[in-house]
Amino acid sequence: MYILNFIRGFCMALADSVPGVSGGTIAFILGFYDDFIDSLNSIISGKRLDRIKAFKFISKIGIGWTVGFILSAIFITSIFENNIYEINSLFLGFIIASIPLIVKSERKNLKINKMNLLYLLIGMIIVIAITYFNPITSSGSSLSVRIDNLNLLLIVYIFISGMIAISAMVLPGISGSTMLLIFGLYTPMLNAINQVIKFKFEYLPGFIIFGFGILVGLFVTVRTVRSLLRKFRGQTMYCIIGLMIGSIYAVIMAPKSLEIPMPPLSIDTFKFVFFAIGCILVPTLEKVKATLKSKDSNVVNKCSI
Repeated sequence: MYILNFIRGFCMALADSVPGVSGGTIAFILGFYDDFIDSLNSIISGKRLDRIKAFKFISKIGIGWTVGFILSAIFITSIFENNIYEINSLFLGFIIASIPLIVKSERKNLKINKMNLLYLLIGMIIVIAITYFNPITSSGSSLSVRIDNLNLLLIVYIFISGMIAISAMVLPGISGSTMLLIFGLYTPMLNAINQVIKFKFEYLPGFIIFGFGILVGLFVTVRTVRSLLRKFRGQTMYCIIGLMIGSIYAVIMAPKSLEIPMPPLSIDTFKFVFFAIGCILVPTLEKVKATLKSKDSNVVNKCSI
């Protein structure tokens, strides 16, 4: 399972590092969202044995995420900008292929009634509204905040931005990178990561403040989402599916959020081959996950015998 969890974390990082789809969406698509949220919650407030087990799981995801995010910061972001339509077509394939799988796996909790459909609509509206009213995508201009010359107001701003960005990364739907673009911190944070990697520490204080915002946002978001999934799973699942449907619009509009804005994804720029790859990868990874779980259960059964 180590390789699979590494791939999961790596895919989450790729999604988190570019505007469009969130790492939470990828976690849901790849079928480990509940385990991810439960493990984070156990690390935050679980018992000792639960924390150890959760840490082992999260560390495997985290290694893949760290490798993916560093590569994104150094190399892949520019590749994404140059090939944004290919990448967004791939993400569309991911999302559209995953929704039927999620509906199938959650069919016992997805009772169709007017109230549950309302939660679906709310999820869609949240992502579409954030994308539509994004000051960058609506104006076509790029905001930018300098984080190498801090004052009290900027410290608070960076901290709150970190809280909101990680909430978006954990929740399926809108990308945390899109939220950073809205706050004008996407390019400064990528630049800060690059500078710290090169042992240039002028941006380190701002980066640390952002990190503290992430930790606080993670604590609040994880506990809230886990509680909702346990107490109101059906309604929460409808809302999450709505967030994912709404993220289709966010992916289509994502090119407008780049540092150099580009037109939204259209029929002319849509890349069918990459879309097909995304549609094929999702059920393939689902089968890989099922195969590995089957092997793990067989090993456990043999050991118990």
